[in-house]
Amino acid sequence: MSAGITRKRLKNYRKLMQEIAVLEYELDEMLKGSKGIGHSTILNGFYWPPKPEAVVGFEWDLFEHRKEILVRKKEEAEAIRTWIDSIEDGQTRCVFRMFYIEGMTWVQIAKKIGYQGNEDYPRLYIRDKYLKKCGIR
Repeated sequence: MSAGITRKRLKNYRKLMQEIAVLEYELDEMLKGSKGIGHSTILNGFYWPPKPEAVVGFEWDLFEHRKEILVRKKEEAEAIRTWIDSIEDGQTRCVFRMFYIEGMTWVQIAKKIGYQGNEDYPRLYIRDKYLKKCGIR
């Protein structure tokens, strides 16, 4: 039922989304601008004695590495969203979505679901109760 979901994975969702945005920006900048251009020094054996020369080119290794990281992070985010969307109880699903995906505070959530002034209710009696029921630590 929990599909490998932990409190830590849920807690890190917001940070994960920020990292995805940064990686997408970096990859876009690498392709469009000069941020993907790197250089290294080689010894040109055409001359005697060989002399050092700079070679300029696109950093494909770095680009591919960042792209792989982005794919993994997107898969992680999708797994968490899918898990939240699979929660059968509507109110519980809504509380999880508001807190983890939309980034609302417990005060805002309590107000939205009709428990204004009791921000502990959605946290303790909806989220924590559901996590305990699923055996999620």
